[in-house]
Amino acid sequence: MSDVLVTMEAVVAAFGTRVLLDGVSLGVATGERIGVVGRNGAGKSTLLKLLAGEAHPDAGRVVHTGSLRVGILAQDDRLVPTETVRQAVVGDVPDHVWAADPRRRSVLRGLDLLDRLDDLVGQSSGGERRRTALAALLVDDLDLLILDEPTNHLDVEGVAWLAAELASWRGGLLVATHDRWFLDEVCDRVWEVVDGRVDAYEGGYSAYVLARAERTRRADATEARRQNLLRKELAWLRRGPPARTAKPRFRIEAANALIADEPPARDTLGLRTFAASRLGKDVFDVEDVTLRLGDRELFANMTWRLGPGDRVGLVGGNGSGKTTLLRLLTGTVSPDSGTVRVGRSARPALLTQEIRELNPRLRALEAVQEAGQVLDVGPRPKSSAPSRSSAGDGGHGGQNRELTAGQLLEQFGLPSARQWTPVGDLSGGERRRLQLLRLLMERPNVLLLDEPTNDLDTDTLTALEDILDSWPGTLVVVSHDRYFLERTCDTIVALLGDGCLVMLPGGVDEYLARRQRLAAAGAATATGTGSSAGSGRGVSSGAGAGAGTGGGTAQARVARKELNRLERALERLGRQETALHTALADAATDHERLLALDAELRAVVAEKTRTEDAWLVVATDLEDA
Repeated sequence: MSDVLVTMEAVVAAFGTRVLLDGVSLGVATGERIGVVGRNGAGKSTLLKLLAGEAHPDAGRVVHTGSLRVGILAQDDRLVPTETVRQAVVGDVPDHVWAADPRRRSVLRGLDLLDRLDDLVGQSSGGERRRTALAALLVDDLDLLILDEPTNHLDVEGVAWLAAELASWRGGLLVATHDRWFLDEVCDRVWEVVDGRVDAYEGGYSAYVLARAERTRRADATEARRQNLLRKELAWLRRGPPARTAKPRFRIEAANALIADEPPARDTLGLRTFAASRLGKDVFDVEDVTLRLGDRELFANMTWRLGPGDRVGLVGGNGSGKTTLLRLLTGTVSPDSGTVRVGRSARPALLTQEIRELNPRLRALEAVQEAGQVLDVGPRPKSSAPSRSSAGDGGHGGQNRELTAGQLLEQFGLPSARQWTPVGDLSGGERRRLQLLRLLMERPNVLLLDEPTNDLDTDTLTALEDILDSWPGTLVVVSHDRYFLERTCDTIVALLGDGCLVMLPGGVDEYLARRQRLAAAGAATATGTGSSAGSGRGVSSGAGAGAGTGGGTAQARVARKELNRLERALERLGRQETALHTALADAATDHERLLALDAELRAVVAEKTRTEDAWLVVATDLEDA
């Protein structure tokens, strides 16, 4: 049996007149890996600080076992601004000592701090300071590690690295995060902070979703209640990518019973057709664009076409140009050469990472109503085949749903009583929700979302995903939250640092694999250069290496040639698919023409899927070679 590290007995904690924890009793043992979820303001951070001994309960007690060594990554910055990154992470330990420690080197490399060791903490960005504080904890020898939103300011690659790093953590682990993929990868239990209590669930996030759905079904057996967001999200989890469903994270029989009659989260074909009728043939055409920032070339002769109804996730390392690309689309940044053409009917709206200043005297409801009174969130997805009568609406079907500003605020975690709170008294997360809702209320037909999951809890993210499921427009999402990317987007593209935009049929997993290969190639080049300089025999060593790998090089050339052919085929099929969507929109009233075009579209989509599968096989062979 694992040793208990900390216990909480009948704890009561309040913030002002609000009770956050009401008689909570629980404990954390060595080896436990617990994820903490709950609405913004529910008390997650308070719970973590109480367990870390940094806050004291209003009633009850928190007991640490023996000489417990506990470290906490809080949301506030606690670093000394006059220290360097080196001092903050490894202290006064000489370089030759800490550099010989694989764990310290791995942490500094994984958090992209090796080249910033001499930077002053006070002159670093918020993201760099956050990574520095995280590194200082990971290199320490702790019994209990407590992390409050550790994935903030990490890119997709950084989040994957952190999940792998924590897999070998031997002590107790508590993580409060909105990153659902991270919860599934790292945690084997979930605590939900809700209504003053802490409900415990076995398993990661997927198991937590199942357990909540089962509780909901038992509590209310009506059909309306069964068609709720939890079941919808569970259906997507069950039907999700193979990487997600490969591990039995919840009981398959129970999951299948819950989602037996649940339609897919999105009617992709219907949404594309409907979007084409609103947006026309063109949305954005980026052609041969080159853009430099100072001496750095972000984009080099980049070409990209966004069509009506496209739902694209954009990934890349910090500083790769993701935000700049969104600003290029909106016209706030101009290219050095090349053109960016915007469709005549396109009405783009950009959600930035900054929380824009709202009138602090406005009530929350008034701030949203200032942008719009009612939001049409699109037709409900259909669970049956289209009928003749539905052909006139582009095949999307269903009655439109309209939500008032008050109803949207309810969905996004601001109950009616809270809606009359002045904006100035709202938390950062609540103001972020207002910013997002105001953007939706402006009724754009192109949404550009830059890190939309920042400061949102898991329930709010589920509500946002529900709205985007039936939103008929073009969507581009920049996010480090791979769960959100996979849930809301149909295609993933990446900026890999070479100035080009690359389509990734294998999604985020392919992006991570490519980044690993690039890092390995860079390390090999550096090693070869160092060896050449040190030995004075670089030329002969290189020739010997080349001769020894000639067969492999020939195979790699053949594989790369086939890869290029398949990529050209994918581009051709993509153009055909876009053209067919446009034709479907133009033939909305011709039922026979619609049926013929639909059959042709399905054939193109099937061929595109087969080509993507072939591309993945060749790419894997090339990697092995």
